Amino acid sequence: MPAPPPAISIRNLTKRYAPAKGATEPDAEGKLALDDVSFDVPEGGIFGLLGPNGAGKSTLINILAGLVTKTGGEADIWGFDIDTQRRNAKRAIGIVPQEIVFDPFFTPFEVLENQGGFYGISKTLRRSEELLRAVHLADKRDAYARTLSGGMKRRLLIAKAMVHSPPILVLDEPTAGVDVDLRRQLWELVTELNRDGVTVVLTTHYLEEAEELCERIAIINHGRLIANKTTRELVDMARTKIVRVTVDKDLAGPPMEDIFVKGEVTQPRTLEVTYDRDVTTAGQVLARIQQHGYAIEDVTTLEPDLEDVFVSLTSGN
Repeated sequence: MPAPPPAISIRNLTKRYAPAKGATEPDAEGKLALDDVSFDVPEGGIFGLLGPNGAGKSTLINILAGLVTKTGGEADIWGFDIDTQRRNAKRAIGIVPQEIVFDPFFTPFEVLENQGGFYGISKTLRRSEELLRAVHLADKRDAYARTLSGGMKRRLLIAKAMVHSPPILVLDEPTAGVDVDLRRQLWELVTELNRDGVTVVLTTHYLEEAEELCERIAIINHGRLIANKTTRELVDMARTKIVRVTVDKDLAGPPMEDIFVKGEVTQPRTLEVTYDRDVTTAGQVLARIQQHGYAIEDVTTLEPDLEDVFVSLTSGN
């Protein structure tokens, strides 16, 4: 059975901003925010779009949202070209921005009703009440939006993005500045939407969130795509691993060997050794420790995570 077409298809996408007036070298050509970026977002999953500040993530999202004009390349949303089928493309995507963007003097119900009007949805077909229940704001239906807590405002933004029932939801740093409990509530809501068939694209600086939630991740750095793999494949790219060893007597200091990347005594009898798995193995690390006169009583291997890979891929580039 053939795979379904991608929810979003991006081909050779480029964006160069016009240079500032009077700019000289090296800024005379303007900033290259996206440099020949190509990838697909599979339908039905949660897709991570990661990168350092200024990498080009927001520019890419704003191009999909129709807020920024691309310099070159192509992009399809749900099969609709963003240039030649702009109206259909915009109706297929909902954007949840990082900033809180709605009139604070409207009630949540009015915010959703107005948004439905902007999309030309007749009053009889609007889903304002249903969406308020879905984001657990039905009891705040008639409260002024300015009186809502930060987490409630975030949930209202998600409801606002879903007013026109788009099959794709893009969340740009949705948990920035919110506490742990509110982050958990937001992710429960997002995963519920995903279970209902909504394709989710997520940008976040909380890499543990991306590792837990996303099935596939693309990483952008300096406007270029540097990785696009399943989350498991990305984590497996980490070259270094850590082995935690408990020995039979107090350590005089971390024994160092040429095959160790780093050694650290974390407790009087506990040593953590970082090693490059392309150079050596855990067994060879343990053998070297024993050669220093220590008997090994316990061993734990610490697996790398997405943050290790992200730092490795983006540092120095």
